[in-house]
Amino acid sequence: MISKKMEKAFNDQIALEGTASFIYLAMASWCDREGLEGCAQFMHRQSAEENMHMLKLYTYLSEVDGFAVTPAIKQPPHSYKSVQDMFKAVYAHEQKVTASINKLTALATKEGDQTAFNFLQWYVMEQREEENLIRSILDKIKLIGEGPHSLYYLDKEIKAINEAELSKEE
Repeated sequence: MISKKMEKAFNDQIALEGTASFIYLAMASWCDREGLEGCAQFMHRQSAEENMHMLKLYTYLSEVDGFAVTPAIKQPPHSYKSVQDMFKAVYAHEQKVTASINKLTALATKEGDQTAFNFLQWYVMEQREEENLIRSILDKIKLIGEGPHSLYYLDKEIKAINEAELSKEE
């Protein structure tokens, strides 16, 4: 059985993961509109991954006799000044998710909820991987530079990164 405090914290995380999924979906739409096929595919995959993270939390709450609350998601931003600005927003959001997971693990420790703590370790590792991936994309953007011609090469790089990430999932 999960405490009410932990249940609320898990539901807050559900909302954060759901928000991330919708943010990335809106980013995919922006990328499509800008002709950035590789970036759009990457953001669609990211959106699906965040949705899966949310659903794992739902399942966990059910397994420990908690109640998962479906979050209300406000309209995410749907345009960006540049691809670099979009990926900076992704990185900032991933850092926010990491901070939230860290607070959850700290609460699980404080509450003595070893089951929750163990469950959350997957998220701890996942967030390290997510931040590293987005940071590497931002590094590539810096190397490639900005401008109309560089967008073509950047989109190809993001497409390759996405394909590599997809092959890891198989």
